[in-house]
Amino acid sequence: MNHPTSECDRCPRLVHLRHDLRAKHGGDWHNAPVPSFGRASAGLLIVGLAPGLNGANRTGRPFTGDFAGDLLYATLARFGFSRGTYGSESSDGLELINCRITNAVRCLPPENKPVGAEVKACGDYLAAEIASMARLRVVLALGTLAHGAVLGALNLRKSEWKFSHGAIHRLAGGLILADSYHCSRYNTNTRRLTVDMFEDVFEAAAGILQGDPVAPS
Repeated sequence: MNHPTSECDRCPRLVHLRHDLRAKHGGDWHNAPVPSFGRASAGLLIVGLAPGLNGANRTGRPFTGDFAGDLLYATLARFGFSRGTYGSESSDGLELINCRITNAVRCLPPENKPVGAEVKACGDYLAAEIASMARLRVVLALGTLAHGAVLGALNLRKSEWKFSHGAIHRLAGGLILADSYHCSRYNTNTRRLTVDMFEDVFEAAAGILQGDPVAPS
């Protein structure tokens, strides 16, 4: 199974927060593990950190309803990975083209900071997701945690594949792991990540999908 059930109980800390938020918001918010968005036949898989409180945890779709989603979906549109207009809600009718989005941790963590045990507990789902994508060519990790989660899901040593913004790693079997700083408001406000830097990563990923030769970092 590629996705946890709505009542997944693997991570006590996340379950406790989920129950508290359900009591607060009732049925108006998603408040459950957030499923992936996009077709499993895609060639690009984007892996984020975890659902945001007012974003995916509310709307039920990855990177939807918060600043990180504003930047990500605008960039996807620029490079032809989406069709329609992003409206910050899962009901906006947006479609992804040759792209799928998921998170290393499927449930909202306190303060948006999952711990190692929670990443590991969700690792089976990420591994199953990657294995199910027969046409997968590029995995784009947004941030060091997502980078590590992808390597863990593939049973690869993190020490052999260092995270670096803009890095392109050729993994076993021809799979490409691309790295970017996370498109969070903090990273953009501090200029750790600029729009140009983010677009450069997507330009590289799009080129690989179109057959450009890969120069591993």
